[in-house]
Amino acid sequence: MTSQSRMTSNEFLQSQDTVGHVDTLYQDGITGLKGAFSREWAERMREDMMTAFWAAIQRPGGAVGRGPRRWYVEIHPQDFSGFVDLVTHPWVTGLCEAVLGPRYEIVEIGFDTPFQGAKNQPWHRDFPSPPETYGQRRITSLAFNLTGVDVTSDMGPFEVAPGTQWLDGREWKHEMFPPQEVWPQFAERAVRKYPQMGDISCRSAVTMHRGTTHLSPISRPVLVLGVDAPGAGHAALHDLMVTQDYHDTLPGSVRDHLVCRIVDELVPVTQKHDIEGLVMGVE
Repeated sequence: MTSQSRMTSNEFLQSQDTVGHVDTLYQDGITGLKGAFSREWAERMREDMMTAFWAAIQRPGGAVGRGPRRWYVEIHPQDFSGFVDLVTHPWVTGLCEAVLGPRYEIVEIGFDTPFQGAKNQPWHRDFPSPPETYGQRRITSLAFNLTGVDVTSDMGPFEVAPGTQWLDGREWKHEMFPPQEVWPQFAERAVRKYPQMGDISCRSAVTMHRGTTHLSPISRPVLVLGVDAPGAGHAALHDLMVTQDYHDTLPGSVRDHLVCRIVDELVPVTQKHDIEGLVMGVE
């Protein structure tokens, strides 16, 4: 149950100043909402993530390395008990509609999990910037993040360089990894994020960012919801699937946006989006 469940979508969007969040997203490449969900909801999310992690780490291709002691796992929507709560939250749907259009596509659900010993990642973006973004300054994909813990300074907090979503990047390695000599430019802008359980953030997937050194014995799982504008094409990097009975229970507003296969029986996700440049930590 979300903390805004008693409000209508219009009331919620008006109270939270959707236009202001869109403006912040276009200016900084990231925006956020405090207390979008209850701590109890976030705790269940954490339990779902860690259950999925321990299952995924035991099978080939189940957990993809994103640096030393850091993994990424894609999950099935129905393995996350809060999936419908998340994708129907008025702040999420409001930003998706305002930025990506009314036919936005939900293409990814997964989580990143750094453990003690994770290193600084190289500065990067999630995939190459499309011409619509670097040429026309139009955002065509969003990444929503929700933390499973109250983040502290020793938990390898997420670091983002505001305003970098408009950089071209076509000359970078894989169009995602700038050369190390320009990293100080991102470090000068860098902001570390310390979200609490129940908070949610939304960023352009091409805003420059990295995970940082994780010293705490407590892992820091963070959920990732990936959403595209029509034609962005990132569904090809993922393989969302649901069973028919689960699909039948989804609200029509969710089915209309979910890009997935409908299967008789779920099979473990073999991940397609292996970001080679993140396999080694840099510090």
